Amino acid sequence: MAFETILQEQRDSTLIITLNRPDRLNAWTPLMSAELTEAIEAADAERSVGAVVVTGAGRAFCAGADISAVFDAQLQGDSAAAVPQGKDWISLIRSTKPIVAAVNGPVIGMGLTMILPFDRIVAARAAKISVRFVKMGLVPELASSLFLPMRCGWGVASDLMLSGRTLLAEEALELRIVDEVVDPEAVLDVAIERAQSYGENPTPQVRWIKELLTQNANETDPVAAQGRELAALAKAYAT
Repeated sequence: MAFETILQEQRDSTLIITLNRPDRLNAWTPLMSAELTEAIEAADAERSVGAVVVTGAGRAFCAGADISAVFDAQLQGDSAAAVPQGKDWISLIRSTKPIVAAVNGPVIGMGLTMILPFDRIVAARAAKISVRFVKMGLVPELASSLFLPMRCGWGVASDLMLSGRTLLAEEALELRIVDEVVDPEAVLDVAIERAQSYGENPTPQVRWIKELLTQNANETDPVAAQGRELAALAKAYAT
């Protein structure tokens, strides 16, 4: 399957998706969104794939939305230019097979918000990280005002979103925005290793665990949380 903005490569049971606009620091476009969705959905349906890793070509992971492709189009009347195309991104990521980000370089704005709901984020030491929407006169999207506080807490998320400041990977790890920081040359291999450790487990159970984490993360009623677990256990026992 040929795409314009991404590349695909399967290593054993892990599919590697590479954002492939290195001349634009892999800046996000609606076409990239549609192609990512198509590739992830295809991987989800492919029995030989156990997990997915997403990384970037060149020196960046994703520098945010492409100004010319998004904002210029909006100025010309295309109101959908900044809206991810295809299936709802959050629903897709939280229902698909395990998915890990290999952040090889700068990850800014939408580049970061699109990976916050991933199952794990592995970052290179040289990576720079920012949710700088306020610097553009914008507000966060892709449910990042939910997922960022879930990762790093209310105070840190408020500071980052209200200031728009840029972090280095080590500080992002300390603040728990990313899960792991490694040397640049190891970032993809480590992400693949993590993804394989998830994907080698039974796919239905992995999906149910992701579903439970999604539904129960902000649940205030332990009875309701346990009820969902018991329902998932019943399905697991039936297999």
